[in-house]
Amino acid sequence: MAEIKSTTALNGLPIHRIAIPGTRATTILVAFDAGARTEHADENGMAHFLEHLVFKGGQIYDDYRKVNETAERMGGSLNAYTSHDLVAFHITVRAESVVEAIDLLSDFVGRPKLDGEELDKERGVVIQEIQRYKDEPASVAGDLIERAGFGDHPLGRTVLGPEEHLETFSREAIIAFRERRWSGTRGGAFIVGNLEHLPANGAVDEYFNRFPALPAPPASEIPSPFVPQTLVEERDSNQSHLRMLYQPDLDPTNAEQRMAFGIYSTLLGGSMGSRLFDEIREQRGLAYSVFSMAHVAGDYSALVLGAGLESAKTVEAFTRMKEIVAELATDGPTEEEVERARAYVAGRRVLSFENTNAVAGYAAGRSIVHQEGFDPDEAIDAIDAVSFEQVADAARRVDPEKLSIACVGPHKAGEFG
Repeated sequence: MAEIKSTTALNGLPIHRIAIPGTRATTILVAFDAGARTEHADENGMAHFLEHLVFKGGQIYDDYRKVNETAERMGGSLNAYTSHDLVAFHITVRAESVVEAIDLLSDFVGRPKLDGEELDKERGVVIQEIQRYKDEPASVAGDLIERAGFGDHPLGRTVLGPEEHLETFSREAIIAFRERRWSGTRGGAFIVGNLEHLPANGAVDEYFNRFPALPAPPASEIPSPFVPQTLVEERDSNQSHLRMLYQPDLDPTNAEQRMAFGIYSTLLGGSMGSRLFDEIREQRGLAYSVFSMAHVAGDYSALVLGAGLESAKTVEAFTRMKEIVAELATDGPTEEEVERARAYVAGRRVLSFENTNAVAGYAAGRSIVHQEGFDPDEAIDAIDAVSFEQVADAARRVDPEKLSIACVGPHKAGEFG
């Protein structure tokens, strides 16, 4: 059973200790409500760019070599990510190195130099990252479906942002974004795993006071009402990448609805036993890759279906995928499907929680995005408690006619009627 203790640093940053028995690893993760959806239009790409820049060094570990080499001497795995909802930095080490790892992470993330010369170097690196994504049709399809689903709202913009923005970001603008969004009141530090080597007197809280005390950030822009649209990027290719996005009529603040929605998405297209995989791939041979994903944040939800397939089969696959969603909305799933999907989701959650980094990421999402508790044992119990009726209700909450579509391949928008 996990043991959770929470304190708050003087700068307002919550510090959560999640002790997990039976592991020799510890993860330290710090996250903020400072993802891409918090950017102004002319800042798009800044949250991700800032994530890159802090790795260039802080006050003690004052260049990228010291940061990287210190992590390696601890045998640590150091990384970060930016989503629409969060920016997060994390390091996983053997438990004996936990204090040194906290010292490292809190130094370069809490008080980064943001050196102007390094900024210009990294600008080119991120532009190359953007160009690489443009060469990947699946990535392009992912960006297109977000724009088709959310339009001009920040959720419809890419996390990486456009190249022309990266070319203009100044050090002053980046610091201003950080001071506006990296508030401890909308963030959290998570120390997860073997805590036997963590001082019991709370001394590590001082490390997290390296983050500046900042005022609470403004609320994120609420998503606009859903206006379905179809976006196609025409490419002369034999393969196409199809995406379909629904916005279900569920309450994002209702944890039970979110859990049932996740199980519904799994039986729809989240496993090899799902309806989409069985029929679209195995029975009909229409696609080599087909899936569905459920995503629910604090104020919006989305169901995304996708397929990678031969271009000549795209419209047939799209038509049948849309029909399967409609069938589930009208007729509901079978009890056997729900039971199997629930067991699969619970099993995947149990296996992922063997990884301290996964527990830390889960806790950050629950705490910062949903402002809810994050006990890993309770998370598994909550999956087991989902009823057939709740999953059937989730299926009904997806309106088959309220659908945005995106495709990369040799197609016209009119093909997806």
